Amino acid sequence: MSAELLQSPLHARHVALGAKFAAFGGWDMPLEYAGGGVLKEHAAVRESAGVFDVSHLGKATVRGPGAAAFVDACLTNDLGRIAPGKAQYTLCCDETGGVVDDLIAYLYDDDHVFLIPNAANTAEVVRRLAAAAPDGVTVTGEHRSYAVLAVQGPRSADVLGELGLPADHGYMSFATAAFAGGELVVCRTGYTGEHGYELVVPWDGAPAVWDAVIAAGVRPCGLGARDTLRTEMGYPLHGQDLSLDISPVQAGAGWAVGWSKPAFWGRDALTAEKAAGPRRRLRGLELTGRGIPRGHMQVYAGDKLVGETTSGTFSPTRKTGIALALIDTEPALADGDLVEIDIRGRRTEARLTKPPFVTPQVR
Repeated sequence: MSAELLQSPLHARHVALGAKFAAFGGWDMPLEYAGGGVLKEHAAVRESAGVFDVSHLGKATVRGPGAAAFVDACLTNDLGRIAPGKAQYTLCCDETGGVVDDLIAYLYDDDHVFLIPNAANTAEVVRRLAAAAPDGVTVTGEHRSYAVLAVQGPRSADVLGELGLPADHGYMSFATAAFAGGELVVCRTGYTGEHGYELVVPWDGAPAVWDAVIAAGVRPCGLGARDTLRTEMGYPLHGQDLSLDISPVQAGAGWAVGWSKPAFWGRDALTAEKAAGPRRRLRGLELTGRGIPRGHMQVYAGDKLVGETTSGTFSPTRKTGIALALIDTEPALADGDLVEIDIRGRRTEARLTKPPFVTPQVR
């Protein structure tokens, strides 16, 4: 392992469970576990429950008079749509409309917002917000102040109930609770499409929470299964399906933009792109035969190059290859149309489809 990679407070737990590690966003994180593997871990989340250590995700606090209004004037989504105690998916864009990061904003009150960006982009999101913050508003990076555990799957509510944690709050809301002598936040959020929760825990308290969840019979899951689960749902991964070169309009994330807001970063560029129509859009592809697509593979309609995959994997649920791809809007292609993906020099047929590739279970 490179000495430069950061480790979660649960690293020793992962080693003891025989985890296979991979570098991700500057962190040394479990990819899969001994006795499990991606397929079993994926199935656990779809059928029962799994727990992910996602402590590599960033954390930042924005506090001070008008903190929520300040965040609202910077990030794309409309915080006015939600009440305190709710969470919201939103985007940090630059002036060109490119996506610096996608993140979750937790609204505590008018003067307190908690943000969870992606690992690799946390410092840049904090830098941009801090540089723009008015007097009295502070932006504090807390990347290693908190750990995050994601308990996901149909049995997740029962697991939290067994641990005495709140589990009956609605989707995209959060509640605080006492556990093992400390306090944690239980968020009804996730990245799998299943009913689930993300637990924001003080860094030093993470091992006790992890041990309790594992003792409740929940399978530990790594980033390999997290990727197959999110791809089946069509959820974007920043750096692949969203980036400085892939705007929310192109990625189909316009629903996370408060178009009627008077100001947010990238507003002029995004409004113009929306009005003109994007030159490409993120679409779903499902292989009709054998093959596993990956990112950056060319997509053809007949002999014409019409796009490139951004994410691709084998779907354990559908038992076939699936991908997300940026497809040109001209010539127009409809869902159900057949195209071909160049997989290592071999053209493989795929059908355009609208994600998700599986029926979502979030409720």
